[in-house]
Amino acid sequence: MALAIGKLLAGILGNSYALVADAIESLADIVGSGVIFSGLVISSRPASEQHPYGFGKAEPLASLAVAILVLLAGGAIAYEAVQEIITPHHTPEWWTLLVLVVVVVVKESFFRLGRRRASADGSTALATDAFHHRADAVTSLAAFIGISIALIGKWRTGTDAWAPADDWAALLASGIIAAGAVRMMIPPLRELLDQQSEEIAEAARAAAAAVPGVVKVQKSFARKSGVLYWIDMHIWVDGTMTVRESHALAHAVKDAVRAKIPQVRDVLIHIEPATTQTPSSPAPPLPSSPSAAP
Repeated sequence: MALAIGKLLAGILGNSYALVADAIESLADIVGSGVIFSGLVISSRPASEQHPYGFGKAEPLASLAVAILVLLAGGAIAYEAVQEIITPHHTPEWWTLLVLVVVVVVKESFFRLGRRRASADGSTALATDAFHHRADAVTSLAAFIGISIALIGKWRTGTDAWAPADDWAALLASGIIAAGAVRMMIPPLRELLDQQSEEIAEAARAAAAAVPGVVKVQKSFARKSGVLYWIDMHIWVDGTMTVRESHALAHAVKDAVRAKIPQVRDVLIHIEPATTQTPSSPAPPLPSSPSAAP
């Protein structure tokens, strides 16, 4: 917050709309971080009777909301930048460059720390929050370039003719912010739409196939909810097994998958008899009545 307010004051006092735009983006980041934190808190709540799958989807929902907020901020900055371009004003003060150097160093450091934490936790929301800092660093760099051009122009001509370079930098920054917001939308949208996690699904398949008694793993699906995964799989077993034996084997497979992949919250297993059909043959017909079911 202190950094954002400092940039805002420096932008107003130093006649730099690029710095003001950078401050607006930082303020949007602060609001976004609050939304991300709320999403993480909600997603960590235990499952309930009404929500047996837990609240993990709150995390990608928060990430998507923040991405939309950043996109709107980029649009507002672009609008104001155009207004500043067509309105004559003074060249920014030279000391605004010093402010931007500090901002770039601090924000890039925050980005690297946040990215490492997001990677360690497997959190989409934390990755989104980390990207805010990189976007802030990039917009600050764009502002630095724009202000530098404006100052060089004043030094060479003695006039404010090049002052709009600062506003063009703000317009460029708005484009960077908008592009980053669109990019930020992709991971949470994939998670909300239950996109298959191939790496987790294959790891689960390998763990299940290694359990004694499993003839074949026919299907393995994995979907992410928050920082955890839910697995669905079909396994082939000896068709002469009793219900009790196949039930015990299914639990062994579940335990093996969760032991190999700690991020797995639960595994739903469907048992298929390997001796009554081959993997290439069609599935058996459904029972004609409830009484015919095993």
